[in-house]
Amino acid sequence: MTTIEILGFTSAFLTTFSFLPQAIQVIKTRDTASLSLAMYSIFTLGVACWLVYGLVKQDSAMIVANMITLLLSSCILAIKVFNDMKSKRTRLAEQ
Repeated sequence: MTTIEILGFTSAFLTTFSFLPQAIQVIKTRDTASLSLAMYSIFTLGVACWLVYGLVKQDSAMIVANMITLLLSSCILAIKVFNDMKSKRTRLAEQ
């Protein structure tokens, strides 16, 4: 493994796993009130694009990191969408 590949995997590890505490907190608490739906939608789409880019470039570090980040961000996005829909239904029912 070359020095640049080690740098790539180290960078991928750090940025991917920096996201883990947020994902764990959202999954455990289901609290997404302070999270932006637009931000997580755009972020998740961006990560999916980076994954495709990594696949085309055949960059292992980019592929692994973005697969994991896509999984985590998709979980958070799904919980956020569910919570927002539930909140909207509750508000409509109260009217």
